[in-house]
Amino acid sequence: MLEFADVHKAYATPQGPLTVLDGVDLRLAAGESLALMGESGSGKSTLLHLAAGLDLPDRGEVHLAGQAITTLTEPARARLRRETLGLVFQQFHLVPSLTAFDNLRLQARLAGREQPDWTAELVERLGLSGMAKRYPEQLSGGQQQRLAIGRALAPRPALLLADEPTGNLDEDTADDVLALLLALVRDSGCSLLMVTHSPRVAAPLDRCLQLSHGHIG
Repeated sequence: MLEFADVHKAYATPQGPLTVLDGVDLRLAAGESLALMGESGSGKSTLLHLAAGLDLPDRGEVHLAGQAITTLTEPARARLRRETLGLVFQQFHLVPSLTAFDNLRLQARLAGREQPDWTAELVERLGLSGMAKRYPEQLSGGQQQRLAIGRALAPRPALLLADEPTGNLDEDTADDVLALLLALVRDSGCSLLMVTHSPRVAAPLDRCLQLSHGHIG
């Protein structure tokens, strides 16, 4: 589903190039869940952005669903994201002018893959049945994150990329949201790559890799 082959990435700084990824190799199989751990600034988010085609490596290859992202134009990468990926971030990125129900449907409608039965199931399992007409500001942090997860999974993506998806939540709420996310990922059959700094959050996933000083150990 996802493969990094000898991926290098550096950023320009006043002090010179800052190497973030230094020859990273990574493979994620279809249906597999993988936690990527590392300290702040270790390159976890950069790796996730490369996986989504939001940025390109300086050297090396990134393959998503059998396609070499590095050879695609930006419009083609955007189309691949829309058709293949679900994205969940620490910040919820909900559309404030849309109701919870319309936020949930948004990604599936953009991808042209809205399935009313699956949408209805998500509303129920997300615990949002009585809140579908509310706006994001009327929801708690946990409810907003559940909604963001549902929006990402509504099109039934082949791969879900999650960047610290419980980082803004208290521990009890985070545990509930994580359990829901993993159950929905399992039932939808998609792969999961989750960036986290928490061993507790990483523990339920199939595998865990550590990113440190640009290398995966």
